[in-house]
Amino acid sequence: MPLKGYKDLIVWQKSMDLIVEVYRLVKLLPKSETYALSDQMRRAVISIASNIAEGKGRDSTREYARFLNISRGSCFELETPLNACVLVEYLTEDENKKAFDILEEIGKMLSTMLNKLNLKIRNSNP
Repeated sequence: MPLKGYKDLIVWQKSMDLIVEVYRLVKLLPKSETYALSDQMRRAVISIASNIAEGKGRDSTREYARFLNISRGSCFELETPLNACVLVEYLTEDENKKAFDILEEIGKMLSTMLNKLNLKIRNSNP
């Protein structure tokens, strides 16, 4: 069955799972972090899914790749506050494990997709 849209992409579905996990983690943070770490985490995780969806809706392979690159950057952006939460002892490594596992999987999927798209772009522009 051919892909119909972004909701059919496994990477987008995983990014939605990551949203659920990050929002669960944010609830564990102290109230003093409502506008700092937790806000940064929520914005980054939403950006991952949103840019996958927006890229899929673009008309060109080059634009799709650009938005997947932004999504991949948001994966790296999310890593920092997740690590910071462990360093300042707001969360344990065990509490973060599921988020990091999903994040790693998404990162690999995005890298694979980008490699294929970039190859397609290079082959279409001799």
